[in-house]
Amino acid sequence: MRPHFLALWAGFAMSATTLPATAHHSVAQFDQAHPIELVGIVQEFRFTSPHAFIRLEVLDRESHKIVWNLEGESPNSLAWGGWSYNTLKPGDELRLTVYPLRSGAPGGAWHPARSKFKNGLPIVATH
Repeated sequence: MRPHFLALWAGFAMSATTLPATAHHSVAQFDQAHPIELVGIVQEFRFTSPHAFIRLEVLDRESHKIVWNLEGESPNSLAWGGWSYNTLKPGDELRLTVYPLRSGAPGGAWHPARSKFKNGLPIVATH
């Protein structure tokens, strides 16, 4: 082979190994075919990497308090939409459509587009 062809091939091989990954884990744990609506009170909003989390206190059918651990997007993705660490505060009442965990445990995935305050008002991101 010619030297310039080998150099070109080596450069291509090196650049292919440095491309960023597009996904870092599966979403198979979430039941995306059966979303549910949760209404509850924010206990905690964590604007952390790799995903933001909401701990939401929800009342079950017997009025027992259940805390749902809800995984959201990355802080970077949320920030593009204007969200920050203080967008949600403990005590905020929310209405979220979430993809529940397939295991049945009180957890799931939430998305800002399917999130609003309990009274129906949109969540307006604040800085």
